[in-house]
Amino acid sequence: MKRLGTLDASWLAVESEDTPMHVGNLQIFSLPEGAPDTFLRDMVNRMKETGDVAPPWNSKLAYSGLLGRLVAPAWKTDKDIDLDYHVRHSALPKPGGERELGILVSRLHSNPLDFSRPLWECHVIEGLENNRFGLYTKMHHSMIDGVSGVRLMQRVLTTDPHKTNMQPPWCVRPERRRGSKTDKEATLPAAFSQARSALKLQADLAPRLWQAMNRLVHSARHPEDGLTAPFTGPVSTLNHRVTGQRRFATQHYQLDRLKELAHVSGGSLNDIVLYLCGTALRRFLLEQDNLPDTPLTSGIPVNIRPADDEGTGTQISFMIASLATDTDDPLARLQAIKQSTRRAKEHLQKLPKSALNQYTMLLMSPYILQLMSGLGGRMRPVFNVTISNVPGPQRTLYYEGAKLEAMYPVSLIAHGGALNITCLSYAGSLNFGFTGCRDTLPSMQKLAVYTGEALDELESLLLPANQTADNPAKTSRKKVNAKA
Repeated sequence: MKRLGTLDASWLAVESEDTPMHVGNLQIFSLPEGAPDTFLRDMVNRMKETGDVAPPWNSKLAYSGLLGRLVAPAWKTDKDIDLDYHVRHSALPKPGGERELGILVSRLHSNPLDFSRPLWECHVIEGLENNRFGLYTKMHHSMIDGVSGVRLMQRVLTTDPHKTNMQPPWCVRPERRRGSKTDKEATLPAAFSQARSALKLQADLAPRLWQAMNRLVHSARHPEDGLTAPFTGPVSTLNHRVTGQRRFATQHYQLDRLKELAHVSGGSLNDIVLYLCGTALRRFLLEQDNLPDTPLTSGIPVNIRPADDEGTGTQISFMIASLATDTDDPLARLQAIKQSTRRAKEHLQKLPKSALNQYTMLLMSPYILQLMSGLGGRMRPVFNVTISNVPGPQRTLYYEGAKLEAMYPVSLIAHGGALNITCLSYAGSLNFGFTGCRDTLPSMQKLAVYTGEALDELESLLLPANQTADNPAKTSRKKVNAKA
């Protein structure tokens, strides 16, 4: 058995009927030219016939009951996986549009995983208009984070459009990293040495962590410092209790458009993403006559996984930044966001990499405690909304000759945070996935539309008029709005 780390185990601890803690990925493929009518049926059959299931797909909880999940969460290998259960074939009513796809994915994402089995499902969805199909895969957050999930799905894809008889994702094993040791190489003296090193590391890091937490406390008392602290955002519509049903919406932009705005404004790509989301949220809440006087804050996951790490589990830290939703002027709003993210980065960079896991647990412990105690959505939130940007593959990829057109992240929400916005880059595009509570945020799909209008507005303010009018990336951009 393999024990779960503290952060991974926390996702199991806060699982409930209303807050299932799984994340997903929606991939849209175009069928190969000349594909037979039985292409998808044959593909699903090949997927199910594979007997050798690789980690982490073959891992299940050693003790699936609530007490086992809370007290001694550990993985064990499932040697008898029922792929007929995990791999499912669905169809949209033809011609299935983005709305119908969004409704189906929303429904699938609302269903909790079976804790007596490996914590994943894969759904092949046929019937999407324009000769396309979808592949929706979900896995529990205790097994993967956003970056490891993208890498997990990417390993099976190829840049060769002619390659066939490919393995399904659950059969591809990660490459062993250079310098990694097998269990046979572990010795008792080495274990003692590692334990001594760990104790010394904790002692060395304690002062740095204390300083970091002091900076956050100081910034909460002195907001003019520019560093956004936990619990400084208002209680908004986004921050009440949630139910188990989800809504999912998507949006798709050319990456060059956003990078150009980042360059012209002197900011980063993430600054532009936060601006679009903040501007859309401001309009959404204004229309409901429910915009708080103080700015909404965003929790921003930061990947701390090494570039060559193909492992699973959660390896993230967090920044908190202002979305400046109280600012009416668009350019002033962008400037405030840039200043806030700059201070958040400076704060995080003062910590050594070896301290980031401990810092993350300190920062996230109030959030986890809120959820475990039942106070989530009943008190001031740690931050108002989660917004993350996950780098994905930049080359066009294929599976069984089917071209991958787009990838959309489908994330989790919890009490006190009824909305999650996750972006994923792929082949020159940036794909937004909006995951929200169906009951807490009615008409949530408007946010997807409003980000597009915010992008158009920012281009008109920052770019020369003739460049905005003649921008081929703008006029030819592909928009997807999968509503549920």
